[in-house]
Amino acid sequence: MTGSVAPIPSVPDPKLDQNIMLFVRLLRQIGFRTGPASMIDAVEAVQQTGLASKAYLYHALASSLIKRHEDQPLFDQAFRLFWRNPQFHEKLRALLLPQIRLPGGDADQAEDMARRLSDALGGSPETKPDALEEVTIEFDATATATDTDRILHKDFETMSADELRVAETAIARLAPKLPKRLTRRYRHGQQGKTIDLRAALRDASRRCGLVMPRFRRRIEMPCPLVILCDISGSMEQYSRVMLHFIHRLSAVQPRVHSFLFGTKLTNISRQMRQRDVDLAVGDVAARVDDWSGGTRISDSLAQFNGEWGRRVLGEGAVVLLITDGLDRTRDDGLSAQMERLGKSTSSLIWLNPLLRFDGFVPKSQSIRAMMPHVDRFLPIHSLQSIMDIADSLGGVDNCLDPSIEGWRRAARLAALAPQSAAAYAQEKE
Repeated sequence: MTGSVAPIPSVPDPKLDQNIMLFVRLLRQIGFRTGPASMIDAVEAVQQTGLASKAYLYHALASSLIKRHEDQPLFDQAFRLFWRNPQFHEKLRALLLPQIRLPGGDADQAEDMARRLSDALGGSPETKPDALEEVTIEFDATATATDTDRILHKDFETMSADELRVAETAIARLAPKLPKRLTRRYRHGQQGKTIDLRAALRDASRRCGLVMPRFRRRIEMPCPLVILCDISGSMEQYSRVMLHFIHRLSAVQPRVHSFLFGTKLTNISRQMRQRDVDLAVGDVAARVDDWSGGTRISDSLAQFNGEWGRRVLGEGAVVLLITDGLDRTRDDGLSAQMERLGKSTSSLIWLNPLLRFDGFVPKSQSIRAMMPHVDRFLPIHSLQSIMDIADSLGGVDNCLDPSIEGWRRAARLAALAPQSAAAYAQEKE
């Protein structure tokens, strides 16, 4: 009896799998957003292309592991160092660093990428101390005040993995000043500005007619916070740090409603209320399935306004909109959704990492549509910017951002003449 025999799947070389796994780990240490899925894709790509030449291996790994165009120079250097000599871990860092040159980039960017690669390649193997040698005790000073001061103004996009951990530790220690509102309830006391006549007469009846002044004042309560954070591909380098910032705000203010949006809207308020930030971020990663994808700001805001607006935007809520404002779709309804969101809240604060660039001009159509409806327009790209935001949240109801009118004017000029908007931005600086 004859029958068809199922084809035997090709089994990859175990050493090749191990080398690809080590290479993916190296890329993760220097800041690439790679995980188990990326490693599996890389192995399958190498199986499909084969190893006829080194160029096949390069393009198979590059197509699977490079997520952003800016990571191309760093990937090239890591590929050249890793696959040229398997024993590169045993070489001294000083011998490798002078060979790293990034074509087409400035000196500061080259230095940042070289240092990130140096941290990952870092250390020669540890040696056991001799019995006669003196054992030196070293103290770990990671995440100290010196480390935090060194990276205060550094962009999250250029930080190494160790620097990101220091920044996340500093965010966990923040004491943000939350916005407050006056409620309709009063608190009675011996001091104040308003006399509570009813309480004074009630005390007089208990004290045989002796009337003592009693006062009252309105009770202050923290305003609810609503956070809408963009997790699209253009915000990939900032999303994880933003989750740590959202978790810290949720820890000090019980009434924080958190949402993530890329191609759709996801409510993560329950996950952010966990005490352990790592568990919270892990649960969010398992719940959200549109990381590093496209951006549909208009559709996400329409879903929020329709399903969640009436639930969470009451009692003087303050909205933090964290996005670069680059929408993949040209939707005329974006302005209407932003107007509805702005009218439903006491203060709409737009936190945009693009403000890290000097001379930023709101040329994008989506940014121009959003600008007229926000109350504040602030940068969020470094640890210092997050600290400034945490300190200024308490005064959002007192006054508007004085520069918002300038940004609105620049947006109007950009719609008419982009060159005039650029000239206005330079004049404002």
